[in-house]
Amino acid sequence: MVHFSQLPGRHERHYRRKIGNPLFPGAPDRPDEALLLEMQRLDHEELLGFLVELRAAVQQAAELQPNTGSEVILAIKETLDRLYESSAGLAEDHANNQAAIRHLLEVIMRNVERGAAGDARALDELAQERAARAAHFELLASPLVADLLHPHSVIQAAELAPSLLSADRDELAAALQLFDLEQASQLYVDARQCLTACAAPPAHAAARLAQIEARLAGLRRQTSLN
Repeated sequence: MVHFSQLPGRHERHYRRKIGNPLFPGAPDRPDEALLLEMQRLDHEELLGFLVELRAAVQQAAELQPNTGSEVILAIKETLDRLYESSAGLAEDHANNQAAIRHLLEVIMRNVERGAAGDARALDELAQERAARAAHFELLASPLVADLLHPHSVIQAAELAPSLLSADRDELAAALQLFDLEQASQLYVDARQCLTACAAPPAHAAARLAQIEARLAGLRRQTSLN
């Protein structure tokens, strides 16, 4: 018998999101063991690939020399940013790996900032990059956000509304920060249709729809002020 993972990855997480959930048309009432095992296999393969990439990136960062070109440094920084984003959706606990990635990014950023000393514009851009990265990493603490942002997200377009309506309040609040006014408008329309089409929606789904509507109203106010 296949059991649910204690800390699932994005494939198993989305599969479990759909089981017994009337917001997803054709969702299974109970888990299929073969399919669950396949989701866990995919998550395990993704985890192994991440660990290989992380080790290589750490090694490359450790071997940086004072005269290393900016192209190499920026490439490593981009790799570390991508690996952090990937880690947020993986199976198991990656707090230690994420702390290591943040440490390496901090070392690299300090080196870049030293190289930009005296250039006020470059330093301002680097400060903005720091702030954006911190906000992005904070959002990634939500597994739903990590699932949505993955380059090959398991959440298909038709599953976006039911996925968000199935989230808890805090998860949805984080996810809604990813959408601009146009996207939020379409999301609200889709979510309302999803809820209307569901014969027996979960008790919390109406509250999530109201939350989406409130976020949309906030974005409209911001747009009118600008």
